[in-house]
Amino acid sequence: MVTISSADNALKTLYLGVVAEQLNTAVNPLLAKINQTTSDVWGKEIRKLAPFGINGGIGAGTEEGDLPLPASNNYAQFVLTLKNLYGTIEITDKAMRASENNSGAFVNLLEAEMEGLLKASKFNFGRMLFGDGTGRLAVASSNTGNVISVDAVNNLMEGMVVDVLSAATKTPVLSARRITEVDRANKKVTLGGASIAANTVGEGDVLTVQGSYGKELTGLGAIFGESETLYGLNRSANKWLAPYKKTAANLTDVTIQSAIDAVEEVAGSAADFIVCSSGVKRAYQDYLITNRSNIDVMNLQGGYKAISYNGIPVVADRFAPKGTMYILNTSDFHLHQLCDWRWLEGDDGKVIKQVANKPLYTATLVKYADMICDRPYGLTKSLMKKGQKKGVFTHKKGIFRA
Repeated sequence: MVTISSADNALKTLYLGVVAEQLNTAVNPLLAKINQTTSDVWGKEIRKLAPFGINGGIGAGTEEGDLPLPASNNYAQFVLTLKNLYGTIEITDKAMRASENNSGAFVNLLEAEMEGLLKASKFNFGRMLFGDGTGRLAVASSNTGNVISVDAVNNLMEGMVVDVLSAATKTPVLSARRITEVDRANKKVTLGGASIAANTVGEGDVLTVQGSYGKELTGLGAIFGESETLYGLNRSANKWLAPYKKTAANLTDVTIQSAIDAVEEVAGSAADFIVCSSGVKRAYQDYLITNRSNIDVMNLQGGYKAISYNGIPVVADRFAPKGTMYILNTSDFHLHQLCDWRWLEGDDGKVIKQVANKPLYTATLVKYADMICDRPYGLTKSLMKKGQKKGVFTHKKGIFRA
């Protein structure tokens, strides 16, 4: 007979390892390349010494002259607060009782819930890698009833529960509304719940995952963002925090190589991964087809495939901002975590708990982590400008733009 106790045991012994493996390696090719570690975690914070520049105790002299003055390595301390990542499954008491004498039916029920949790977790975890930590999904312009016009829909999916925050105060205009429909062609999203009055949502209001504003991973958007601080350091006072910047005329192998060479010369960083939006990947493929007889394909960790530039994988990701290419050294990235994915347990050691005053049972998966790039100045970002021919690059603010 299936019981709460047996279900609890199944989640802890049968499902946890599989779920953790899937979330660590199968979210996307970029995460599969990033090392996950418990080092440099102190209490609720990540505190990491990051070297920059070179040792200054080097010099040449005479046979009997003074030795060079010592000048040790330069270090800065990166500080981040561990982010709290949660995923919850829900099973009704009725469903439990209906399958208590049929273990196969219960396994199917549990597997369906776990598949749903995995799908949602992969979606959101993959999205966070490209985010700036604020949790911004899209920027709104207006609403017509429960239909909201937004600037982009690649971060939105039916079923997500979102808040709409005021552009000025970042306080909720709407809270915990579930997305019932995404009109991808017209960049509109429909929210469930009570009717929304006209002009409730204004220009610049922000959509975020429920309760998540300012609480998500410090992703690529933060490294290349406009915030005055990064990892607790002031950007203006630490110019070496700025990613590599370059102006280019054309999207060619030589253009990409010039960016890779410059990063290696300045930061000693060897690029090993290129991730971009689908449009940029197609533009590069168009260039390859025009100038080569074949396109090299390579196999990546986690079972992924990618086209190759000089042995470096070029991967398209749905969450990469439109028209964007990142040239990265993934060995500079670490996902610092207090522990790997775990079930949230009560004092009694149980992971399945009844919701107070409801015939529902829930279990919550949790991970405390955040991401740090040791050498932000060893990265390159490219953006494709609207209206240009494929492969033609221009530049703004020094960032390599396609």
